[in-house]
Amino acid sequence: MTVDRAESALFPKLSLGTKLAYGAGDMGAGMTSNLIAFSFLIFLTDVAGISPLWAGTVLLIGKVWDAVNDPIVGVLSDRTKTRWGRRYPWILLSAIPFGITFFLMWLVPGGSPTFKFWYYVLTSVLFQVFFTTVNLPYTTLTAELSQDYDERTDLTSFRLSFSLIGAIGALALGLVITDSIENAIWQYVALGGLCAVLSVLPILVCVFGTYPHAQRMNALAIAPTPDPETEIPFFRQIAVALQNRPFLFVVGIYLFAWLALQITASIIPFYVTFWMGMDNYFVPALLVQGTAILMMLPCNLISRRIGKKGLFFLGIGVWLIAQLALFFLQPGQTLALYGLCIVASFGVATAYVVPWAMLPDVIELDELRTGQRREGVFYAFMTLLQKIGLAVGLFWVGLALEWSGFLAEAEVQPESALTAIRAFMGPVPMVLLILGMVLCIFYPITRAVHAEILLKLTVQRSRQAEARDRDS
Repeated sequence: MTVDRAESALFPKLSLGTKLAYGAGDMGAGMTSNLIAFSFLIFLTDVAGISPLWAGTVLLIGKVWDAVNDPIVGVLSDRTKTRWGRRYPWILLSAIPFGITFFLMWLVPGGSPTFKFWYYVLTSVLFQVFFTTVNLPYTTLTAELSQDYDERTDLTSFRLSFSLIGAIGALALGLVITDSIENAIWQYVALGGLCAVLSVLPILVCVFGTYPHAQRMNALAIAPTPDPETEIPFFRQIAVALQNRPFLFVVGIYLFAWLALQITASIIPFYVTFWMGMDNYFVPALLVQGTAILMMLPCNLISRRIGKKGLFFLGIGVWLIAQLALFFLQPGQTLALYGLCIVASFGVATAYVVPWAMLPDVIELDELRTGQRREGVFYAFMTLLQKIGLAVGLFWVGLALEWSGFLAEAEVQPESALTAIRAFMGPVPMVLLILGMVLCIFYPITRAVHAEILLKLTVQRSRQAEARDRDS
């Protein structure tokens, strides 16, 4: 029997409805993360009245907590045992607090700048807690809903497509609200409130839309259940994950690509406003994110033809060209800016799809080596990196603006500040993208290698099942 036929016999196929429901679950994460990436820094400096350095520090402090929070939630979700499974109770119970804490981040309290600083630290930390307890168990469902190489790429594409729908939805709302409401404070109150509500609803759709398929998978005993007597201690799990060489490559690839994306997103409002001289930064941001959704299907088709590595080289190479051109762009060249945003979207879609599509393959390799299924541990590291990338990117930008003499609420910026803005729009992301491409060269799990891993896992799981039957 060929590998493809063996997989068809072993894995119940995902329906379109299940894929759509699963993808919808990331809409809230995309909406909230994107609004934070594009707008939170400029909101803190120009609306809340916090210095760029303090504004960047707000997110950095939140990530110090995430360094503890993410792995803990990953391990706890792996060990959770309920009649509804390991992941679904976490997602369902955290959905509403996730929306409430996000809304609180966009209020402007009275008081001194120091009081505001600590208010945003607190609300950011609380939001990140509930982001983790929703999004980490959710992302691990990729590996639990399917073990097919191409179906996982499909799931990742659906998930990230909905994430981008949420992302551009937040930007579109921002464009409409800023044109409808004059007061800057109320603009962000309205935007934060609407995005909070629209972020919670798709999470509920995901839970009730994918749960029946997850139950079928569990009934067929395809997803192995952890044995508490043989579970590896927490710190040993981390050590084993870090000893997984392909996982380290995925971590590096994702970290560099995500850092480049987050730095670009956070600097766009400053670049568009102060360098290009435009009134509204939501239009270029919408072009990047909106076109990236259309690029998801071509990315999926290209991946099936030339593999995940080939897609990454192609997409990031195109993105590098656009990033370099943005550095040399001059004020008033609005049409050229829009065109470069569309070109860059192909690379953005690639950076979203490829690392997340690689991760389940790494999890299979870990199970083959250790005999345990620990999606939560690996997804915790990836989710943590996503958040650290956002925090570090915003902190770097805030620090650079502070050192370059950026003037809050000023219409004209000094030349040093404009140079810093252009550097973070061009050369800095370019270096990070090149480093990601270098790591991708050495990533070892190809389609053929993954097929071999699956065949060995089938034998290993059969032996484990036979051993459990004999013991019982």
